[in-house]
Amino acid sequence: MAETDAALRTLARNVRAARTRAGLSLDELGRRAKVSKGALVALEKAQGNPNFATLVRLADTLGVSVSALMEGQAEGRVRVVSAGTVMPLWVGEEGSEARLVLTTSGLAPTEIWRWQLQPGEEYPSHPHQAGVVETVSVTCGRMMLIVDGAEHLVEAGQTATFDGDAPHTYRGTGTEACHLIMTVHLPPGPASTV
Repeated sequence: MAETDAALRTLARNVRAARTRAGLSLDELGRRAKVSKGALVALEKAQGNPNFATLVRLADTLGVSVSALMEGQAEGRVRVVSAGTVMPLWVGEEGSEARLVLTTSGLAPTEIWRWQLQPGEEYPSHPHQAGVVETVSVTCGRMMLIVDGAEHLVEAGQTATFDGDAPHTYRGTGTEACHLIMTVHLPPGPASTV
């Protein structure tokens, strides 16, 4: 419970700082991110439990990475992160999950995600801000990548890349779980880091 409370306090501090830097009121951030003012007030008070979609909309609206909203201060030149120590940000009904492992620093950060997709389960993502590029590298199993309505089969040993500013969906296919590494390359800009 202490870890959850600490994570909520970090999230609250980072959202408030990014909103202030962007010069947005709670009302304006809520309107742009399609999040109620009440939910934002609770979030900035380290209360509530925002879902993954809410975090993505807030990050996109604020021009920062999801992990920039969630991470504390950097702890040195090298970070080694074990995926098992990172809580999933999305868990599907069939056991699929997505874990944001880390985000690189700099003017054009890259988010590194580990996904597991169960056969038939999918995660639909709304379009991201212009300039976002995603890659998916399947390490085990197979998935269907759907970008702007077009389906693309990606199997173990294959990597696909696409512009993230179009609607896209990840779907597990086949008979076994699909494991993949996803990267989200954020466009350069002064608002990229918190």
